Order: sequence, then structure tokens, then C-alpha cells
Amino acid sequence: MTTFNQMIEEVLINLEGFTLRQDRTTYLTAAITNSDLSIALASGDNIGKGIVEIDDELIHIDSVDRSDRSAVISPFGRGYRGSTAAAHTINTKVTFAPSLPRLSVKRAINDTLLAVYPTIFGVASTTFTYNSSITTYALPAEAETVLSISWDSIGPSGEWIPIRRWRQDPTAATADYATTNTVSIYDNIVPGRTVQVIYSKQPTAFSTTADVFTTVTGLTESARDVIVYGAAYRMVSFIDPGRLSFTSPEADANDVTRQFGSGTNTARYLLALYQQRLQEESTRINGKYPVRVHYTI
Repeated sequence: MTTFNQMIEEVLINLEGFTLRQDRTTYLTAAITNSDLSIALASGDNIGKGIVEIDDELIHIDSVDRSDRSAVISPFGRGYRGSTAAAHTINTKVTFAPSLPRLSVKRAINDTLLAVYPTIFGVASTTFTYNSSITTYALPAEAETVLSISWDSIGPSGEWIPIRRWRQDPTAATADYATTNTVSIYDNIVPGRTVQVIYSKQPTAFSTTADVFTTVTGLTESARDVIVYGAAYRMVSFIDPGRLSFTSPEADANDVTRQFGSGTNTARYLLALYQQRLQEESTRINGKYPVRVHYTI
């Protein structure tokens, strides 16, 4: 099962192949809380005033004492640039001026998840018991499009009989249906039988690094690389030499082998991969869940 953290690492691996830069790193020699304004480091040689990354938090360093390998954090430095201040354990990696911040990768992955709909979509289901005196039933708020409806037949066969006459209403009255999303059924069904509705939904964004891709997003495992490619092309601008000149002295050396704008060319390459896989995944999922012919009233 692929987790959010594994996807972040996969995006970073994909992008690091396009850059010659190796981030300067060390590690914590003592744990810190989410409010500490100083850190103890294994080495002070690689750290200077500026931004460091610890886990998913960006921190602004005000000064470094190389003699005792410690750094003072700016008063505004915890949870810098929209990251979240958090506690960090001993031996956690510290990266100075990260070229590909994990926070930005996380945002790129979630942005891609929201962008792929409706080309590809998550699939979920809901059930309810049929009542002959009720025509309309509430659907979950997340239900975008009903893909199919069937009911559990009587007898040992276990057959689910397709329902051919139904109508979805995503703007139902809130006074009657809290989700404002309903389906009305007009077929003859045996009262008391279970009705199952299969529907499409927008992929859900990740919230924690332990989130499992298929469980949280609603997408299948085969769509994982689609999201990775999409996030990678959104992040490519971070490796362009024109951007490196603002964060590190090696930009001039990199210009020799990677001309200005090479990030744009790489972005086009990754975008083409993303679009190809997106179309392939769309064909697969639409083949598995084709539009069902039905009648509405």
C-alpha cells in the first residue's frame, strides 16, 4: 500500500535525476519541541543564516554558532512560509536551503489530485433499504455522478438486478435532504431489498504523511504514477538554474551543463508523461465503469 510519504519521496527521486545539486544536510543531536528557538546540530559547517527544513517544517535560522554546533531560530522562524511548527526527534535530518521543499511537494501532489477530476475519478458506493412508499433517497454529499444502481434479488443466486429507471438530483431541497444530493428510483423493486448505488467522486486530498493512497483518495493503485508525474512537472521550476542563483553559489557551474530554461524543457517532458498516463488511466476507468443506459422521468 503506497502512503503519502512514499509518494513524496518518489516525486523527489524523479526530480533529483534532473539536477546536479546535492542539498547540504546534517542532523539534530537533541530533540526539539514545536516552540523551541534553538537547535543542536551534528555539524555547523553546512548550515548558515536562512531557511532549513526539518521533516516537513521550514524554519528560518537567524544565526549559527559553529564552535558549539548550534543555531538560533528567528522569532518568526517556526512554521515558516506556511509550514506547521512541530516537534522533531533526535537524529532527524536537517537540510539547509532545500531545493525541493517537502512542503511544496505535498502541495503539488494534492493540487494534482484535485486537478485530475473528472478525467479520472474515485469510485464509492452506498446502500439503502427499498421502501415501496418512498421514491427518492439521499446520496452522500461526495457523490458526483451515479454510475450504476442495482438491487439484491430474492433467492440463493445472489444476483444484483440492474435498475433502469432512475434520476439523480444534485440540487435537492435542503429542508428534506441535508446533502442536497438524491436519487429517485422508478423501477418495481421488492420492498425491503437492499439497493446499491455506485457513484463517482472527486479524489480526496491527503492530510497526513501516513495516509494510504487508495484508501484516502478513492483512486486505484494504477493511478499512483499519474499523480507522481503531475506533481513532478509542477515542481520542475524549482530546479531551473535561474532559480538556483538566488539560493546557492553553484548556479554558475550548473549553467555550463544546464542552460537557463532547462527546467521548462524538463517540465514539458514530465507534462507529456503525465498527460499520456492520465489519458491511459481515463480509458481504463471508463472501460470499467461505462455510462449505463437508463431512463429518467
